[in-house]
Amino acid sequence: MKLWEKIDRKQFSPLYLLYGTESFIINETKQKLVTNVLTEEEMDFNLSVYDMEETAIEEALEDAETFPFFGDRKLVFINNPIFLTSEKSKEKVEHNIKKLESYLEAPSPYSILVFAGYYEKLDERKKITKLLKKNAEVLEAKKLSEGELRIWIKGRVEDKSQQIDESAIDLILSLVGPDLMNLHSELEKLSLYVEETKKITAEIVERLTSRSLEQNIFDLVDKVVHRKMEEVFRIYYDLRKQNEEPIKILALLASQFRLIYQVKELMKRGYGQQQIASTLKTHPFRVKLASGQARSFTDQELGEIINLLALTDEQLKTGGTGREVSLELFLLKLGHLKIS
Repeated sequence: MKLWEKIDRKQFSPLYLLYGTESFIINETKQKLVTNVLTEEEMDFNLSVYDMEETAIEEALEDAETFPFFGDRKLVFINNPIFLTSEKSKEKVEHNIKKLESYLEAPSPYSILVFAGYYEKLDERKKITKLLKKNAEVLEAKKLSEGELRIWIKGRVEDKSQQIDESAIDLILSLVGPDLMNLHSELEKLSLYVEETKKITAEIVERLTSRSLEQNIFDLVDKVVHRKMEEVFRIYYDLRKQNEEPIKILALLASQFRLIYQVKELMKRGYGQQQIASTLKTHPFRVKLASGQARSFTDQELGEIINLLALTDEQLKTGGTGREVSLELFLLKLGHLKIS
């Protein structure tokens, strides 16, 4: 990432704008700035953090305009800059936007201001948004595509002078999904394990990677598709040993089957994976996995499954035949469906 390369080379801008839905990238960028701009000794004196839903912008600007007490420069984080969006602030904080506009035109030479918000989009009609975008280094942290995720994983591994097989990348994406925080955590664990061999293989990923509850549900549905009912119940009983509630398991099963049904419908209308992801507001990688499962069910089968889910949900909530029994009966009925 070019912006990261500049920060690592100590080529700083007086203004940064970080926004988007991929919080991990925003947080990593903030951490990079802290590490590269300030020494440990300077952090107590020259690092400030302001929340724009609680504090007026002029307070942060006064800080930025005050000469650093110790060291060469200050680093000031301005979180939740809601005045850059069309959203209305929950708190009644009045911001002096005119003062901010003046600052952006002539920022302090001894301060770095970082505006950071986990917003999908900013209000491009606002003068303040246009001005900040014009004068700042901008990072829009979007969710990564599957191709970008693969590059990101490979880059993380190579940063540690290690290698990862393509099949291992396939598997870790399948097991962990597209969430960068979870991927980062699993890659750190895998990296420690291969300190001597320096190579991450699919076998090592299979052995060491943690499955999220959502991923276990995906695996369970996949086992249904392939008629491996013993595996279905093994996954289910493992989840129960982990004290996962039947109602939560059912809710995630319902969510996965709804996704499969919606993906199947949109595929019939000629939608591509990116269009489907945009329409359903889900990650394209999730759509890719769901589309593979969708091909294994007819419309009638999916309709029958969704009816079964609704019936089981009612039984779980009313305690009709006992929570455990209701969910196990649902899984047994799934096993007797004639999957295409």
